[in-house]
Amino acid sequence: MRGALAQARVETSGIECRLGALRVALDPSGAAFLPDEGALVVADLHLEKSAAFARFGQMLPPYDSLATLQRLEAAVNRLRPERLVLLGDSFHRADLLPLSGSAAALTLARLAGRLRLTWITGNHDPQHPATLPGESLAHLDLGDVRLRHEPEADGRPEIVGHLHPAARLSTRAGLQRRRCFLASGERLLMPAFGCLTGALDVTDAPIRDLGWGAEARAYLIAREAIHAVPFHALAARR
Repeated sequence: MRGALAQARVETSGIECRLGALRVALDPSGAAFLPDEGALVVADLHLEKSAAFARFGQMLPPYDSLATLQRLEAAVNRLRPERLVLLGDSFHRADLLPLSGSAAALTLARLAGRLRLTWITGNHDPQHPATLPGESLAHLDLGDVRLRHEPEADGRPEIVGHLHPAARLSTRAGLQRRRCFLASGERLLMPAFGCLTGALDVTDAPIRDLGWGAEARAYLIAREAIHAVPFHALAARR
């Protein structure tokens, strides 16, 4: 049924669902793979965040960009997409790119040599430098689904980032907090992919108040597996 979330696997290395007319495979890396489109989607890399902090005197180890891009390259090597879609806030500041010749810049160049890159603009990077490989768009439509940075209430099925969702789950080891996907039949909210990004609990108002139906699920990322939890069960624990 169009627009319905069809869960195919639970607590395996990945879970496949349906959003609008698209099949979507949620991957434990934090990426979403669209097999019919040959596209891999990630959100909120926030590259060069440590460099941005350094400008204001907060010194952090300058390895976040390389670590994030290495994780991304590993996902590309495993899933073998033809296209890579980055859903905005790929850079913590639009004027900060990995330094030419650095390991991070070389990793980005390797990805650009293998894939069609589509950069979606975000609130941190509303304009991408012309020197970047690939295309820069405000949004991308794949079938009836719109890929964009921030959620919008315009009635279109959408894949979005921006809010960096995470969820808490009681386990035998105690209360665990994990970044997660949050999905209903009309929206897939992506976790932040960047290694230096924070996270917002799915029960906090900016995420909770987006309007999630009874079928909504949070897909918690735990090491190499994904665990599906009904969203209403998380909200009830608040």
